[in-house]
Amino acid sequence: MAAINGAEMVIKQADMTRIDETGQMPREFAGLAAPVYRINVEQPWDWLRLGWRDFNRCLGISLFFGAVIALVSLLLIYGMWQQDWLPYALPLAAGYMFMAPVLAVAFYEISRRLELGETMTLLDVMLSWRRYPGQIFTMGLIMMLLHLLWERLALLIYALFYGTGPASWEYFIKSIFFSTDGIAFLVTGTLVGGALAVIAFAISVVAFPMLQDRDCGTLRAIATSVLATKVNWRILIGWGALIVLFTTAGIATFCIGLAVTMPLIGHASWHAYRDLVSRDDY
Repeated sequence: MAAINGAEMVIKQADMTRIDETGQMPREFAGLAAPVYRINVEQPWDWLRLGWRDFNRCLGISLFFGAVIALVSLLLIYGMWQQDWLPYALPLAAGYMFMAPVLAVAFYEISRRLELGETMTLLDVMLSWRRYPGQIFTMGLIMMLLHLLWERLALLIYALFYGTGPASWEYFIKSIFFSTDGIAFLVTGTLVGGALAVIAFAISVVAFPMLQDRDCGTLRAIATSVLATKVNWRILIGWGALIVLFTTAGIATFCIGLAVTMPLIGHASWHAYRDLVSRDDY
């Protein structure tokens, strides 16, 4: 059995039927989720440290994919500004919480290969999805549907408060900060977006790196991710907050910072997966 950075194992056998403080599998996850570990509060900082190490060990390739994400993000915002759609860039930016795990697939692969001591080229990483294409595509489709749902709900919330007419940037800012409806609009949007973000985080926190690492099936990866979140929800709330912080910092620098923050989060998420999911079942 592999020891994972001092993590306390929660599931000792894959066929346990309940999980409680003694460490058994809950009935609803029995036979579906992989064994997971209970982690401690210090481990997210270890993930960031190891993520930074991986980023520097494979600087050229990591920076390339980070720069592509930053450039595409900047071009999307520029296009919206040109069309006077800049207010819609805000829900799009919030949509990073849904699409970031998909965008980070390249960084999971880099960290996986570094862990195994394998050599890699830019093409190796670009084609890494070919190992298990069906599972990764299905998981990506689920996250994209959540993203589209958020976009639709964001437009609906805006329409409920401000009507269906096109929104200019000036009108949008004034209506939020200088109208009585602004606070209610922000609270409603935050609650709806937050609920979807929790769902997206719970089903994906380890699902994508797990699918990148082993042939396990999308349903098993999602169930394992939800179980890991259930067991470690207090610590993973903090981890999610760190992801939001680094992503926001990257976007706030006109997306330039995403060239660094996205690789850092991606590599760190690989190490989160390694600490959260047992290696005994594959």
